[in-house]
Amino acid sequence: MNKIGYIRVSTERQETARQQEIMCDYQVDRIFSEKLSGANADRPQLRAMLDYVRDGDTLYVESISRLGRSTKDLLNIIDTLNEKGVTLVSHKENIDTDTPTGKFMLTVFAALSQLEREQIKQWQREGIEIAKAQGKYTGRKPIPTDWTRFGQLYGEWRAKNITGRYFMRRMVLMLNAF
Repeated sequence: MNKIGYIRVSTERQETARQQEIMCDYQVDRIFSEKLSGANADRPQLRAMLDYVRDGDTLYVESISRLGRSTKDLLNIIDTLNEKGVTLVSHKENIDTDTPTGKFMLTVFAALSQLEREQIKQWQREGIEIAKAQGKYTGRKPIPTDWTRFGQLYGEWRAKNITGRYFMRRMVLMLNAF
């Protein structure tokens, strides 16, 4: 019976220190950690953790939102853990799936987590629409490119007259000129 920790932050710039400290408090035996969005259920360390856990293990997470952002994904992960006989403990929500109440609360919090994500996306879309209406947002600016020069460089590279490295350096210089 192992204590397993799973840590996830959404971007490379975010820190995992707070979650690592929680895992130390639980005295986990092994930690799986990654810096990828929870919107994507196909994450390497999540898959590795799900392959690793065994009957009788306990999985510790800082929050259920670390496992997944959609109710469907989260419930699929929970089903996998249940099938393997693994207990889930969520620090933030104080959930322990060893109890019937913990299992019920997990489902409720999974739905709330998905609602939160969808609201954030909606607010973002609404904010962009307001900014567009006010002329403050015109979208992402296109990257200017000298297509003629690009075509020439590309042709030279295809003819093996220049190296790929030289081609890339020239492209970077060309883009920086704009």
